[in-house]
Order: sequence, then C-alpha cells, then structure tokens
Amino acid sequence: MRVFVTGASGHIGSAVVPALIEAGHEVTGLARSDAAAAAVQGLGAAVRRGDLADPDGLRQAAADADAVVHLAFDHATMMAGDFPGAVATDLAVVGAMGDALAGTGKTFIGVGVRRSDDARRNAAVDANPRGAVSRAIDELGQRDVRTILVAIPPVTHSPQDSRGFIPMLIKIARDAGVSGYVEQGANRWPAGHTLDVAALYPLALAKAPAGAQLFAATEEGIPVREIAEVIGAQLGVPARSIPADQAAAHFRGFPFITMDITMPNAETRRLLGWEPTHPGLIADLKEGSYFSAS
Repeated sequence: MRVFVTGASGHIGSAVVPALIEAGHEVTGLARSDAAAAAVQGLGAAVRRGDLADPDGLRQAAADADAVVHLAFDHATMMAGDFPGAVATDLAVVGAMGDALAGTGKTFIGVGVRRSDDARRNAAVDANPRGAVSRAIDELGQRDVRTILVAIPPVTHSPQDSRGFIPMLIKIARDAGVSGYVEQGANRWPAGHTLDVAALYPLALAKAPAGAQLFAATEEGIPVREIAEVIGAQLGVPARSIPADQAAAHFRGFPFITMDITMPNAETRRLLGWEPTHPGLIADLKEGSYFSAS
C-alpha cells in the first residue's frame, strides 16, 4: 500500500515510518526542510517536499496515496501561545487531504480522541482545542473515507523524546531544584514507549475497522507524583508537593501539569493483536537516558 505520512521526521513519525516499511508498505514522508528530507530518506521512505501551509500540495499527495497517516502539527505556533491558530492550520490540512480521499474508501489515520461515556476523558477532550480536529476527521467517514483515530498518550517516551512532557518536567525540576507535583500528585498521565506506539500503526492500517478509536497507551495512567519522585531521585533533588495556587508560577504555565486522564487499551489490544514489548515509563526514566541527554 502507498502511504503518505505527515510529520515523518518527527519524534513519533520517525518510528512509524520504519514500522510501516517493515510491514511492506511504500511510504512517502512530508519534509519541509533539507534536514527533514535527509532524515526521511534515511528512514527508507520517499520524500515529498512541502509543509502544512501548502493545502494544494497536501491534497495532491493524499490523492497519490492509498492511505494517509497524519502526524504533523504546528507545534511552533502552539508553543508561541496561538493554540487556536495551530488548530486552524490543522483543520485546513485535514480538509485538504480529506477532499482528496472523499468517495474513495481510502484510509485516513489521524491523532485524536472522541467523546465517550467517560466523564473525566470527556472533560479533557472538551478542554483541548484539538478536539475540533478529531471531529473533522470523524466527519470524513460520512464521505466514504475509512477514518481511524489514534489517541497517542501524552507521555510518549524513549530516547527520541526531546520536547515532550518528561523533558519539560526534568528541565523545570533541574532549574527549580525541586521535582514538583500539584497537591497530592494523584492525577494520572497515560504513557507509551515510542516504538510500541509506532507498532500500532501498521496493525491499524491492516486490521482496524472504519471509524475505530484506538488507544496507543501501554500504561493506562501513572500518578504524576510517582513520575516526579523518580525524576527527583535521578536528579538528586527533593520531590515536593506544590500548592495549587503556586502551580502556574512553579511550572511556568505548563498547562497539562494537572491533567488527569486514563487510556484503557484492552480493546485496542484485542482488536489489533497489539502487544507492547518495550519498557514502561518508570523503567525508562530509571535507565537514565533522559538525564544524560537533557
């Protein structure tokens, strides 16, 4: 199958592309720079030059493929404080590629979580502006597109992770001299090793029914206090509760520090025969690569 991948040179994409190739697919990756193009080629994929601001190019790339795996997101705009602007770009991207796939029965695999009967998860979905993108992908199913939503865990960890939740917490702890958590630190973050998350994609392409919601977390929810305590031990600094009214200042406005969700994965495992094999988050932290690299 010919698969077009956005975000192919990124943290998760750089693991998904080899997994797809190993499964026998012909992969083309989007690259916006010479460095990204070289990285995509190094993974064994063909390169399509362009970026998320080129809807016509994305529309054509999708039309040339049998399936699209959309992993890219305008993180630079989001981190600059314009989350709605980043979402608007993503909606335009989904719209352009969706137009190319409409009426074909071809596959669009995107990142997202739809609402369910889990009130806590719904609160997180409703609070995240990217929920609009999940809804846009779902709507493509009404236009004869085989849509699949993959909920990527907020902590996707491995030595390839340089800008996620864990590097952020490590930097804050190192700078503050304290590895913090809010109040009791009982809120939970789902986690999954990058290579286990990547292994789900070829299985999804082969087995997932249209409209599937897949959860790529290998650990359904880890208390943030536990994460902070391991970070503190690795850095040699105390782990300590931060009062809620001081959290914004201590965590520098990091908006997800109090996020509390779980991602049950039993149905995804059953549906796909997906069996994660790589270390869990705590083992990965204790291995030490996060601390030597940060």
